[in-house]
Amino acid sequence: MCSSDLPGGDDYDKYHDRVFTVVYVADGDTFDIDIPDGPYTKTRIRLWGVDTPEGEGSRDGAMHYGAEASAFAKKTLLGCKVRILLAPSRTRDIYGRLLAYAVMEDTGQSFGELLLSGGYAYADWRFRHPLKDQYKLLEGRSKNAGAGLWHDVRIEQMPKWRQRMLASFQEAERGTRNGK
Repeated sequence: MCSSDLPGGDDYDKYHDRVFTVVYVADGDTFDIDIPDGPYTKTRIRLWGVDTPEGEGSRDGAMHYGAEASAFAKKTLLGCKVRILLAPSRTRDIYGRLLAYAVMEDTGQSFGELLLSGGYAYADWRFRHPLKDQYKLLEGRSKNAGAGLWHDVRIEQMPKWRQRMLASFQEAERGTRNGK
């Protein structure tokens, strides 16, 4: 089977395991690289498996630790070379952004792992992706250490999707304890 026969095959051929320069950082988990994407002069990347709090200017408003996550991403990524890694099963989100892992070319470190380890991001459990379990583990370590946002975040300050999932888990746990 050719990679162009896979879902997102053209993206896979164009971006996977290739190095690009980060030319713009939108927020902690979204940035642009220096290669055209259809009618656009740059390609918008949305990191797989992490969700950073929203910063100023977001349609949902600034969230707890959003400014710090965004500043960390800008300081770490802007002007740097990153190796883009794709999961062949899904390469785009509903907004057309390229879903990818980004590895810092100079250090070999995964930027998603840096975000999670430093407490700048939540592991995003909503979607299946190859590093989901590893990312949940990294988040747990960061949470236990009180790193970054985990130092003082409250449930009501977390992203809405996470609040809903935590409430669902708590409800299921109560049902299990009550013999339901």
